[in-house]
Amino acid sequence: MASNTSRKPFDFLLFMTVLILLCLGTIMVFSAGAPHASNEMGDTYHFIKKQLMFLPLAFFAMLVTMNIDYRILGKWSPVFLVGSIVLLILVLLFGQELNGAKRWFIIGPLNFQPSETAKFSVILFFSYSISKRKNQLESFFKGFFPYILILGIFGVLLLKEPHLSGTIVIFGTACVILFAAGAKIWHFLLLSIPAIPGLVALIILFPYRMKRFVSFLDPFADMQGDGYQVVQSLYAIGSGGLFGRGLGKSMQKFLYIPEPYNDFIFAVLAEEMGFIGVVAVLLLFLVFIWRGVKIAVNAPDVFGSLVAIGITSLVAIQVIINVAVVTSSMPVTGMPLPLFSYGGTSLVILMSGIGVLLNISRYANYDRI
Repeated sequence: MASNTSRKPFDFLLFMTVLILLCLGTIMVFSAGAPHASNEMGDTYHFIKKQLMFLPLAFFAMLVTMNIDYRILGKWSPVFLVGSIVLLILVLLFGQELNGAKRWFIIGPLNFQPSETAKFSVILFFSYSISKRKNQLESFFKGFFPYILILGIFGVLLLKEPHLSGTIVIFGTACVILFAAGAKIWHFLLLSIPAIPGLVALIILFPYRMKRFVSFLDPFADMQGDGYQVVQSLYAIGSGGLFGRGLGKSMQKFLYIPEPYNDFIFAVLAEEMGFIGVVAVLLLFLVFIWRGVKIAVNAPDVFGSLVAIGITSLVAIQVIINVAVVTSSMPVTGMPLPLFSYGGTSLVILMSGIGVLLNISRYANYDRI
């Protein structure tokens, strides 16, 4: 294990990219959430005040994990994994039901989703376990299949909530880690044989998912029903034009888009900042992905490399799905935009993970710019 004296400066470009995205996201939470906060809570500053309460904690969490040797987390990863499974069971038993789903522990002003910790526990455990079982992934049953069984446990618990988007993100991130670690393409093709019919069944057997899929095919056919949210989102994006209406001047956030400060905050961004603003934000996320991959490629060990690619792919998958949903490129599913969507505890957990990525960069061998 490398000593602290061998540590290099953290990736400053990644650090600044995260800070810029976080600042833009905080501004958009205030802009997108103000009308809803004023109408529902009687306080225009309700959402931004809560977000700003967690912002210093999130930044502090990033600083802490940025300065703790990431390899320590590997030893604790089995505990994190078991703890996440226990939390997912407990939320089904004692969690608060909102909008027909049991995903949250609500303690006073705090809302906590165990699925957020599950994402990082899977990344850490898979990365650590694979790093200790060299070349095992070449075998489907001895190497690849045990990890799929673990994902199956998380999938069952998450779908019981139900939380399909969380399941997709965890499965997607885990598959990227497995592929990067050497799993064969035919392993994934074999896995897709039951996975694709299973996904189709999850849509057909649940009426609300089927309605979302049908409305995705033509959202304007049911503009006042299941297609309402997407239609309003497309109106927002279309009216933004090249340069946008201007910061704070969105019309669709005024009680047209439901909860515009959360999953559909990207639509408000597009309306207010226009095509230029959207491209700028997406380029910032691309810089994040680029630096994350660079850290993964140059990490000093397999564990660090897999953790880095896991955290990077976690952010990338969420960005891709969020933008796809908002632009009606895929059926609606609840997916926050990282560093933008409202949510204090989820922001703290995400920034903790980004801190781990920055910590890995301190041991990676590449030129800083």
